[in-house]
Amino acid sequence: MALWKGLKEYARDDAGMGTVEVILIIVVLVGLVLIFKKQITQIVNDLFDSIVTKSADVAR
Repeated sequence: MALWKGLKEYARDDAGMGTVEVILIIVVLVGLVLIFKKQITQIVNDLFDSIVTKSADVAR
């Protein structure tokens, strides 16, 4: 009976659920980054090109 009671308490314990949820969110985000890598790279490159162009205009 003590073993059964211990198993019930273990099944009700949700202390680790936060960690599992965070890991799943990270996995999904990494997957999205891998899927859209080319698009993200293009957006970042365009952004940096714009920054360089506008900062050159300010320096003149």
